[in-house]
Amino acid sequence: MITDVLNFVLPYEFSWLAVVFFGTAAVLYVRGCQALKETGQGEHPGRQLLFWLGLLLAYTVLHTRFDYYAQFMFFIHRGQHLVLHHLAPILLCLANPWRVLAAGVPEGRSRLLLGNLLQSAPVRWTYAIVQYPLFAGVLFFGLIFFWLEPGIHFRAMLDQQYYLVMNWSMWLEGLLFWWLILDPRHPEQSRTLGFGKRILLIWFVTIPQLWLGAYIATSREPLFDVYDVCGRAWPIDPMNDQLLGGILTWIPPGMMAVLTMLIVLRRLLHASNRPATA
Repeated sequence: MITDVLNFVLPYEFSWLAVVFFGTAAVLYVRGCQALKETGQGEHPGRQLLFWLGLLLAYTVLHTRFDYYAQFMFFIHRGQHLVLHHLAPILLCLANPWRVLAAGVPEGRSRLLLGNLLQSAPVRWTYAIVQYPLFAGVLFFGLIFFWLEPGIHFRAMLDQQYYLVMNWSMWLEGLLFWWLILDPRHPEQSRTLGFGKRILLIWFVTIPQLWLGAYIATSREPLFDVYDVCGRAWPIDPMNDQLLGGILTWIPPGMMAVLTMLIVLRRLLHASNRPATA
């Protein structure tokens, strides 16, 4: 039993990028929570739970044995991207961890360098471009279509460098997009995207993905032959594998879209009941 757990928890293919990214985020969050607690501004336990759950889910699908099954089963791969592009980023954005992470950065030169980097013109311009609503929406569903183009998907699943780019682009872009949608700040105070535009943007990215998922699920011919070339981790009919993968691309993202629209709508109603302050 213990051996089975260890075999699953240990990475299928070790990645320093995953260790540094998730390790740094975890350390900064722990330090930040402690620092804020000492000043009497401790983080709410519910937000802490959302943060750790989102971080753990993303790490699990990227850097444990789960990643092995994602490379040899299409529907597991779609589940991996569902977590990376939707579920984990939504949880992290609802946790709103940026204040805590900032508080966890060591005082002195490290904080100064990080602050200067984030305030630099190239970083601010790049962020402004990728968070421009139309560009952000096209990039969000465009990445899904791009990596599921059969020829590109074939290469990504066989080339480790392409595979890493695929997974990390989905993960990082998911964080950027869902923060644009779930940023809790009042639009009039922070010049963030208006609540109505956020709801429209959710529809804008969801409809193409629903179409793509339905197309994959209802296709009568195999679309992704890389899993036949490499073999599947489990003895499952290829068309059933594709059907399950299509459903995971189709139904759960639609449900999450409705959930996030309800969250945005609730914030809109809440904001309309109190005047914006300067």
